[in-house]
This record gives sequence, structure tokens and C-alpha cells, in this order.
Amino acid sequence: MNGERIASARNPLVQELARLKTARGRKETGLMPVEGEKMLLEALRAGLRPEVLLYDEERAGALAGLIAMFRCDAHPVPAGVLARCADTVTPQGCLAAFHIPPETAPEALGGRIVALDGVQDPGNCGTIWRTADAAGFTGILFGGGCADPMSGKVQRATMGSGFRLPYARADRLSGALRALKESGWRILVSALGEKDVYRREARPGPFVLVIGSEARGVGEEVRDLADERLMLPMRGGAESLNAAVAAGVLMYELTRPGGQNSAGE
Repeated sequence: MNGERIASARNPLVQELARLKTARGRKETGLMPVEGEKMLLEALRAGLRPEVLLYDEERAGALAGLIAMFRCDAHPVPAGVLARCADTVTPQGCLAAFHIPPETAPEALGGRIVALDGVQDPGNCGTIWRTADAAGFTGILFGGGCADPMSGKVQRATMGSGFRLPYARADRLSGALRALKESGWRILVSALGEKDVYRREARPGPFVLVIGSEARGVGEEVRDLADERLMLPMRGGAESLNAAVAAGVLMYELTRPGGQNSAGE
């Protein structure tokens, strides 16, 4: 639906959208900002409900097809007004506020879960989320101390997987993992100096792969819950891998034919 042109960054709607760049603004409104044509299309395809759309008035023609897909107020704005709401250095011509997808209970995430323990870097969180989607994992669990899953930086790194792959949050990750373990999930923890993942025995059944921060690794309470502690062998001179890279290798190894936890398949 066509909305009126908004010319000023002081407009109340623009100020409200700018607040969505903060965790507090997202929590209070239940809305999240999504920028760029590709991400807007991914959000619509995933069934997220848009509240309002802003688009660069000078790019209205090029964005006409996208704008027509939105069943909400769509306002043309000058590029400077759009920049006020965006958290990218170079706004991509369009931005929408979507209703935040609901969280899932940890036990409803499915049989292949990746859990993050204190992973603070938004790029790593989003990349792990995207890789989990690609590798066939069924959900992602964010423990306390992680980057906000609904931040723009995390969602851009997911490239749309954050709109599709279910997520849950647990301020005390060890408590959530203990409950899952008691319900039949195996807890696999990534840790240096432990069992070589390529030498482990594949076992059926649901599991959680826990990835820790690069600085501290997985916390002691979570390590104590592990059924297996797994490592990637460091065959060269590097002492460790980036958290997202390590998570990706582990996820694909755990789900490859003949080497996976089959999660009941």
C-alpha cells in the first residue's frame, strides 16, 4: 500500500524505526529491521509479517516489483532519511520493519541442534546459523552472553537462514542442555585437546553440538554435561580456528553419510 512521502529524519515513524537498531527497541516493539532487496525477499518468502517499508525515492522504479509485494504502508523517502534508520554504512535502498519470528522451546528445535555458548561476534553467530541451515541442522540455541539473534548484523550474516531455521534462547545454557540431555539428546562439545572428531563412532539419536567463544571456549558447566568432547585436529601451525569455521566443519562431519549422528533417520 502506498504511503505518504516522508521528508524528515525527525518524523516519528523514522525515529521509531531507528530505535529498532537497539536490542531495547526491538524488545519493546516486537519488530526487527531488515535491509536490502535480497533480505526483504527472504523475509517475505519465510512468511514474516511486515509492518512498514521505507524505500529510496530515487530508486522507486527499480524497486517497484518488490514494493508491490508488501501488504503494508510503503513510504518513499530521501536517501538521508533511509540512512537514519539503517545500520549499514551504505544503505541498500529499502528497509522494512518485520514482526520478530517467535522463539521455539529448546526441546522443539528438532534432533540436530547447534548451541552457542557466549559467542559474542555477530558475524560468527549469523554464519553458524546459516551453515546450520545448509548442513541440515534443525535448530539453533543461543546461550547467555551471545550476540542478539535479531540484530541486523547477525541477520545479515545468516543471509535469510535466520528467518527459516528455528531458534531458541536460554540465559543459562547449562540448564537448557541438562533438560535436553535428560530427554534423550546427546551433548557434544567442541573443545581443544579432546577426541578427534574423525575418530569417533557415529551414534543414532538426537544431539546438540555446542560451540564456545574463541576467547574462552565452552564454559565449565556446559563441558561437564558433555557426552563427548570433540576437537578438529590442528595439523599445521595454527593453534585454533575461527568459531564459525570450526562449527561448519563439525556440523558437516556430524551429518555426513556414514559419519553422522543420524538423529533417528
